[in-house]
Amino acid sequence: MVSPPRTKKKSSRLAVALFIAAHGATFAATARANPYLVKTGEPMMTVRAGTCAITGGFIHFYSALSNGLFAKYGIRVEHVTLRGGVVSLAALASDEIQFVYCSADPMIPRIAAGAEAKLVGSPLVGLPWVLVGRKEIKRPVDLKGKSIAVSRPGGLTDQLAKMVLKKFNLTTQEVKLLHIGGTGQLEPYNAMLYGIVQAVLLTPPLDVRAKRDGFSLIYNLNELDVPSVYSSVFTNYKSLKERPGLVQRFVAALAEAIHFVEKNPEKGKAALAKVLNLDDQEILQSAYNAYAKVLINRRMSVPGNAVVEAVEVAREEGTQIRKKPAEIYDNSFAEQLERSGFLKETWGNELAQKEKKS
Repeated sequence: MVSPPRTKKKSSRLAVALFIAAHGATFAATARANPYLVKTGEPMMTVRAGTCAITGGFIHFYSALSNGLFAKYGIRVEHVTLRGGVVSLAALASDEIQFVYCSADPMIPRIAAGAEAKLVGSPLVGLPWVLVGRKEIKRPVDLKGKSIAVSRPGGLTDQLAKMVLKKFNLTTQEVKLLHIGGTGQLEPYNAMLYGIVQAVLLTPPLDVRAKRDGFSLIYNLNELDVPSVYSSVFTNYKSLKERPGLVQRFVAALAEAIHFVEKNPEKGKAALAKVLNLDDQEILQSAYNAYAKVLINRRMSVPGNAVVEAVEVAREEGTQIRKKPAEIYDNSFAEQLERSGFLKETWGNELAQKEKKS
């Protein structure tokens, strides 16, 4: 029996070989574009991640949980809600949890003082806080002879209130800062509601409630234009040393969550509604506008100047500083998102266009 001619097969193989040679770089770049996704047959890694509060500012973390984004990166997250930064950092140092998602400004002084943790990514930068007051107070200068409810002496809202007073040439003799107990914003808000104080610092979406209760917006603190870090991810020394690949995947999952929430606002608001246990669209939209639009940091890198500023403020407030600002954060994981092609794969040319507009 005579074998059939092999000319077509050889020609086909040659064509495939030439095609691969011509496009191999493209294939390789695509494969490298998101090297952090879980591979077929790869076991899932279980981690415990804590949030230090329940707030609209954590919309990206909540959305990643609700929409399976961590699972895409081979991570099974056990979410725990912790009461404040002190408890969060203690749990992180003991490796009871591997990640903390929290506002960075109140955490940085504690890390600078010796807590064993590092900032590895910041989805939100800037100040979401607004100063609201009773309806007769329209401008910061109207606060003379009045009082503002703040947290403990040296706490975040205490510092922010002093910044506002300084901006408008007011002193703490002219405007009293009344320290109200509690770790959340409801206690200071209720103090204003019952007339104990005349103004208070809030973050969205509580500003919607203030508006409905007849209070007036006095000042948006983002206009202070001071370096500040808001919602951020922290990890411990053990993870940085023994599980750097896990840290990289966790940062990548949150970076994808930024894109996901921006492109899927209804899903982002739904994730937030589930955690906050509410279905008030005005409140949810207020949170979305603040945290998915105004303060968003798509590259996830921690602004070093904001860390330096927070450390210096803490030093002036009497905190014993044991670490240099550069020892408090690690931007290598955020920077790797650029080098690996992850950001290009996720955003295309859109990221550069958005950065030109901002």
